[in-house]
Amino acid sequence: MVEKRRLGRGLDALLASTANSSVDNAAASSEQSKVAVEQIDHNPFQPRKMFDDEELSSLSESIRTHGILQPLVVRQIGDRYQLIAGERRLRAAQAAGHGHVPVRVVDFNDQQVLEAALVENIQRADLNPIEKAQGFQEYLERFRMTHEELAKRLGLDRSTVTNLVRLLELPPEVQSAVRVGQITAGHARALLAAGDRQRQVSLCKEIIARGHSVRATEALVKGQKTPEVPDSSAKAPPAEKTTHVQAIEEELRQKLATRVEIRLRGTDKGQILLAFDCNDDFERLIEVLRRANQS
Repeated sequence: MVEKRRLGRGLDALLASTANSSVDNAAASSEQSKVAVEQIDHNPFQPRKMFDDEELSSLSESIRTHGILQPLVVRQIGDRYQLIAGERRLRAAQAAGHGHVPVRVVDFNDQQVLEAALVENIQRADLNPIEKAQGFQEYLERFRMTHEELAKRLGLDRSTVTNLVRLLELPPEVQSAVRVGQITAGHARALLAAGDRQRQVSLCKEIIARGHSVRATEALVKGQKTPEVPDSSAKAPPAEKTTHVQAIEEELRQKLATRVEIRLRGTDKGQILLAFDCNDDFERLIEVLRRANQS
């Protein structure tokens, strides 16, 4: 019996289940090979629209030194290949001057390609909330699925899908603020309760100007007095990251499949910050850390 796919377990689960399906196994799970970069077309279903130049530069430097350790996932269309997973690695390889890249060729239909793009970015490459919402909405409309059905396929809570898709109801100005990180998804969800679009834009500008927390934003939307924002001007500037520290950040990002930031406070003090965007992502990180502690 074929095991039901659950994409919340990661891209590897999608690849493994496809290899075990009734699709031609030779095409679905071919051995790794190398393909010329100019033969690979970008994924038309790629939900990620923004790529951090600093992260790409760091990854490119890593590729120059160590090569590409994990193959890109592609499907063959005619005499060319279409990228399914590995957009950052492909861009970084091009920047590093690599003419050929390792690939794994799979036999995916359009629905599987979009699923793979979503799950890779959700769990590995840090989509911003608006990109996630747009990716979810495109999938829902293209394949006529409910929020519940999509949540099951991605291994997420239904509320996670619904809350993200609702962000697309906000005015473009507010969506843009979320996209570039001026406000968080939590701020945006609070603004949904404001109702009037003009008021949502006005409150968004105030949040950015005054640095309101999500809790303060919720009070603002309800017309309550917001707490005073503590003065952060006296904080010491963070220490400059060395190339070594940046390399460690990139290594942790790849191993933990999430955003990682090392904040330095002097020469021998600091914090390692791990980001998660939903309960499922939090549980996944906890499980990874527990396994590391046991090994």
